[in-house]
Amino acid sequence: MQDLRELKEISCFGSLSDEELKLLGSISKKRTFSKGEVLFYEKDEPRYLTLLVDGVLKVYKTDQKNNEIILHRFRPISLVAEVAVFEGIPYPASASFDTDGVVIEIDFLKFKEEFLTNPDIAFNFFKSLSKKIKYLEDVISLNIVLDSTARTAKYICENEDALQMKHNQLSQHLHMTPETLSRIFKKFTKLGFIEKVDNSYVIKNKEALTILFE
Repeated sequence: MQDLRELKEISCFGSLSDEELKLLGSISKKRTFSKGEVLFYEKDEPRYLTLLVDGVLKVYKTDQKNNEIILHRFRPISLVAEVAVFEGIPYPASASFDTDGVVIEIDFLKFKEEFLTNPDIAFNFFKSLSKKIKYLEDVISLNIVLDSTARTAKYICENEDALQMKHNQLSQHLHMTPETLSRIFKKFTKLGFIEKVDNSYVIKNKEALTILFE
């Protein structure tokens, strides 16, 4: 049984009564993972509603050359692959941990029967699905509409913490080679759009970067 106080602290379950939390705890379990461990593989059959409560979880697909194509990195507190669970379809991608992590797994059939009629919980799931749709729209924009230079400019403008990432990790997000990303960063630096500080970068001219993708 999952710790009831921990469940109470999760926003989507905050409105539940003590009796409902007790029921939820009886159909939930906590699992801990080490960095690099796999949560699920593509085409596995989902059985649980999965809530990431600690760590960074990478969702990815693998191409024919065994290269990882990063679709998203989840951070707490997030529902993971709930669409596959709701629809009863195999996972469309794999997921592994970039860091040590913790998830809460909830028996979905029992959860659906007991909790999805609760309007507060249903609304929270709707918000989660809306965020996934917005993210999918961003992925389409980044990888189909924009070229590599505009894609990089848009991403670092909207995610300035990405400038602290290593090039091989950031290039995975942007679906390009580290060499291509390095050339773009050199160009941005030369133009005065960004500046290298120690082992990372800072934006110096956000307006100029914005022009590249708007």
